Amino acid sequence: MKNYHSDIGIIGGTGIYNAELLDNAKSIKIFTPYGSTSDLITLGEYNGRSIAFIPRHGKGHTIPPHKVNSRANIWALHSLGVSRIIAPSAVGSLQDNYKPGDIILPDQFIDFTKRRDYTFYDEGNVCHISCADPFCNELRDIFVKVGKKLNYNVHDRSTYICIEGPRFSTRAESKYFKDILHGDIIGMTLIPECILAREMEICYVSIATVTDYDVWYENPVSSKEILEVLTKNASKIKELLAKFIPSIPGTRNKCKCKEALQDAMV
Repeated sequence: MKNYHSDIGIIGGTGIYNAELLDNAKSIKIFTPYGSTSDLITLGEYNGRSIAFIPRHGKGHTIPPHKVNSRANIWALHSLGVSRIIAPSAVGSLQDNYKPGDIILPDQFIDFTKRRDYTFYDEGNVCHISCADPFCNELRDIFVKVGKKLNYNVHDRSTYICIEGPRFSTRAESKYFKDILHGDIIGMTLIPECILAREMEICYVSIATVTDYDVWYENPVSSKEILEVLTKNASKIKELLAKFIPSIPGTRNKCKCKEALQDAMV
């Protein structure tokens, strides 16, 4: 196969299924040791940067969150030379001040998933990757500055509660996540995606769009309402990405993501 290369990977979440931003786009299939990726990977260019795009749930949104093959997706992006991953996603809000339509950049997570493939190191070598600060601080800082310039409501520093899905929370669970754990947003796809990116020493930033208040707010969550908010927010996310991508420097000097394995191997 021809040697393809991309600097930046975008894993499109709910509502972000295609690579409209990219010029000279072509789709390729990458075979991985972990099975099939969520869909074909689209390669292209934007403002002089080489981009690889993959829809997390497939282009027709056919893959539920607990079945996303994150190991295949991350391995494939790494095989292309990707050193930064931008990961849009949809989340529910656990706090009054995070409103539908807001953009959140989590800096912490609490994991309530149960049966996913969390590591590339199941045998042979043992790897205890540090997740004290699980997201790239440089990418988060750059995105916040871009958001401010565009006058969008971008919240920095929040805790993402990741649940197994595909069901939504009970009222009791939602209140527990909000009042006891003090989580800020809740979703189903962050884990193990960001952990696997760290094991590959790839910078990773989660860009979460608030679609609704979780059920602590008394109104049951519906998929229809979520998709309506995402449709309205799609142009906002695309505008933010269009400004964010050219702002990412070519070298990684302000984060430690590229050294993640340095003290992790046993």
